[in-house]
Amino acid sequence: MDFLYQDIGRKLLFALDPETAHGLSLRALKSGLVPRTKARRASRLVVRTAGLVFANPVGMAAGFDKNAEVPDAILDLGFGFTEVGTVTPHAQEGNPKPRIFRLADDHAIINRLGFNNKGHKAALARLKGRGRRRHGPVGVNVGANKDSADRIADYRLGIETFYDVADYFTVNISSPNTPGLRDLQSRENLGLLLKSVCDARAARLDAGAHYRPIFLKIAPDLAESDLDEIAAETLSSSIDGVIVSNTTLSRKGVSQTSRASESGGLSGRPLFERSTIVLAKMRERTGSEFTLIGVGGVDSAEAAATKIRAGANLVQLYTGFVYQGPLLAQQITKGLDQIVKRSGRASIHDLVGDDTRDWASRPIPV
Repeated sequence: MDFLYQDIGRKLLFALDPETAHGLSLRALKSGLVPRTKARRASRLVVRTAGLVFANPVGMAAGFDKNAEVPDAILDLGFGFTEVGTVTPHAQEGNPKPRIFRLADDHAIINRLGFNNKGHKAALARLKGRGRRRHGPVGVNVGANKDSADRIADYRLGIETFYDVADYFTVNISSPNTPGLRDLQSRENLGLLLKSVCDARAARLDAGAHYRPIFLKIAPDLAESDLDEIAAETLSSSIDGVIVSNTTLSRKGVSQTSRASESGGLSGRPLFERSTIVLAKMRERTGSEFTLIGVGGVDSAEAAATKIRAGANLVQLYTGFVYQGPLLAQQITKGLDQIVKRSGRASIHDLVGDDTRDWASRPIPV
């Protein structure tokens, strides 16, 4: 299957516009054309964090399944969890096309999608339609509409709307493609935002609902002082963790191609170093008990293990899936199981933070 994807499937998909190829991938998953398997159940890979249990630490990042069309199909590819969205209260088209660009030589993608999605109502109906299928946690990544008069209210509404169908929430304030959105990472704005979403959860808990973890997704384009403030604000709130990181505006590590000059956020292998350094610096600032999810350039077991040793409890990927194909989660989890076995440790959890000091000592690339 992997051979067929690399030699045939990817060539066919890459002959198409990226958004068209993405749509075909979703349809293939919906129709069952992609062979499925359950998440790898090796006991060494089980992760317990933020009150949730993950069969393995490898998740699909938000962006692939924006409208909650195929969460169970993704889990059936061997992922330990998946995240739908980003979903905004009202449907929106996003930015003008073309808005996704492959940088194949770098195993990277630039996108400037702009939170294109069909809105809360459509995603909620699909998640309710899942019934009781629970192969792994399904998170909902919530955002704000571009033209919203009150973006904090949009995030709160996301918590309220999806509370009964989400296993966790991600508050995405780090996309570079919605003007002004990253301003919510400033300490004053962040404090107001986190209080609002945590108040929404508290109201549901008071009504007898189950606890749902809330994670904050941050950008990799942050200075040390920004990380200080974000860490302080998150630790003083009641959120459960941080996802490090979203796409970058930097083009460091990218080959000099015409595509590299496109505006938007860069993902894939060139993001790996930057995002891993920021992850480790955040681990140093938040301590060992706080949940961190590492994202950016994960496309192999070795890359996933590096993120974990730098301080991640869990990892997510998306661009690697585009380049490596539908067996990637299985390949990574198989490799992680072997890495843990060779280390002599009992669990993947025992690797978390082994190399935090080394990665955190490196300067954030400029």
